[in-house]
Amino acid sequence: MTTTLRPTEPLQHGADGALSRRFQVCVNSRPVGTLHLGTSQNLGPRVARIVDLHIEEPDRRRGRGTVAALAAEEVARGWGCRQIELGVPATAEPALRLVKALGYVPRNRGMEKRLGDTAPALPPGSRGRAMTEAEYPEWLAHESEAYARRWTERGVPETEAHEKSRRDHERLLPRGLATEDMRLSVLEHEGARVGTLWVAFREDGAWVYDVEVDAAHRGQGHGRGLMLLAEDQTIAVGRRVLGLNVFAGTSPAERLYESLGYVTVSYVLYKNLI
Repeated sequence: MTTTLRPTEPLQHGADGALSRRFQVCVNSRPVGTLHLGTSQNLGPRVARIVDLHIEEPDRRRGRGTVAALAAEEVARGWGCRQIELGVPATAEPALRLVKALGYVPRNRGMEKRLGDTAPALPPGSRGRAMTEAEYPEWLAHESEAYARRWTERGVPETEAHEKSRRDHERLLPRGLATEDMRLSVLEHEGARVGTLWVAFREDGAWVYDVEVDAAHRGQGHGRGLMLLAEDQTIAVGRRVLGLNVFAGTSPAERLYESLGYVTVSYVLYKNLI
């Protein structure tokens, strides 16, 4: 039996250069599922994304999804893409096994924690305060460079990584410290600055965009203090879910979040297209 992709729409072209197309997954011309392939909104038109892949129940566990995913890679190569990525819920273990068998590797994972009604206490000697206008430019320059570096370490070309960093920071912080629903904070310990925190408040919860302990103060538990400060701020504005993204390979951060009760809810995996 032959598994193929049959387009169900013309190739869609976005104003920003994004591409998208939907397909039927067919076995000997018989539809058995659907696939939606596009280019990444976050990483640009050189990175493809499997937006959705669904195989009907009677045809699962027969290799249909494997062949469809491999066919999607060929389409992506035809679009000029260098990488392909996809997101998988943490509960979808069969899908995770499939994509790892196809050579995909984790790029990052989403984690979240359900919060109670009582704010946690910060470590003795620690306190949080708002970032000042004088501190903001240096923080933004450092954060933008670090953010770009995290993407280059995961296969994104340097020029594109810096462009992504510039674009994302302009979108998320259009008014700097005055941007609505964004809070930039400094953690002090015994009167000395030890780290910074960036939290966004949303209707359904809050999101930690960045947490960083200053280099001279690492290994002293201040990362935990920053995360407790994030929980305190989230509870104070009436939200009860705090989420974050953690890049693969950052073991100390992963251990910290897990020790604080964060659970993985989703993975993003990618594969280089040679």
